[in-house]
Amino acid sequence: MRDAVAKLAKARKGKAEAVAEAEPVAAEATAEAPAKASRGEPDADRLADGVRRAEAVLFASDEPVDAKTLAEALPPGVEPGDVLVKLKAAYASRGVQLVELAGKWRFQTAPDLAFLFEETREQPKALSRAALETLAIIAYCQPVTRAEIEDVRGVAVSSGTLDILMEASWVRPRGRRRTPGRPVTFGTTEAFLVHFGLDAIDSLPGRDDLKAAGLLSADIPRDFEFAGTPRDPETGELLGEDPLESTEFQPDFLEGAEDRT
Repeated sequence: MRDAVAKLAKARKGKAEAVAEAEPVAAEATAEAPAKASRGEPDADRLADGVRRAEAVLFASDEPVDAKTLAEALPPGVEPGDVLVKLKAAYASRGVQLVELAGKWRFQTAPDLAFLFEETREQPKALSRAALETLAIIAYCQPVTRAEIEDVRGVAVSSGTLDILMEASWVRPRGRRRTPGRPVTFGTTEAFLVHFGLDAIDSLPGRDDLKAAGLLSADIPRDFEFAGTPRDPETGELLGEDPLESTEFQPDFLEGAEDRT
């Protein structure tokens, strides 16, 4: 009898201790919930719903989607960044992966599975060496005028070369330089970044790498200023550019009216 009473007392004591230990944990969890709410952190259900919504938007889109567009589809309090981190991790080992290109997001085939589509993928027409050199110079020197491209290459740039790059949607006229003659300036496009898998123009390989690949001449002057608007030789100030009017570029380009001096 005494043993039974002792066992019962011991059991009650153990139960009381377990309850005492559980109470702080419960209190901590209860206190943590308002804290999360005050920080604006979404609960698990809302975040999971946001992930599903973002997945649907990205899957249905033919073009990369920016964070602002995703935010419009998410539940209140759910941030695009949190959703994208979860989605990217979820697809990291899948045949389709979530990638960021030019500041936007899209699903694309995992790089190691690209061979599955080599036979069916339409092969783009190979660019001539002149077009490759011109594209590289525009990418690294933009905004750049035709005359400046010619200074780097040492030969004239034909309108056909620029036509090819613009038809590929990799190059566009940007504006007019604020210099005598107001020559048209050229730069790369978002399609250029997407095609070459770049998040931003700053992700381009270094100048030495480009020269090693044969895309830039080895005799480019060391003081040639890449990736920046040229400076006024007298004042040292950056030379800006004005936007093109919507109808002015085509006639100027066809007539070769740019200043080449």
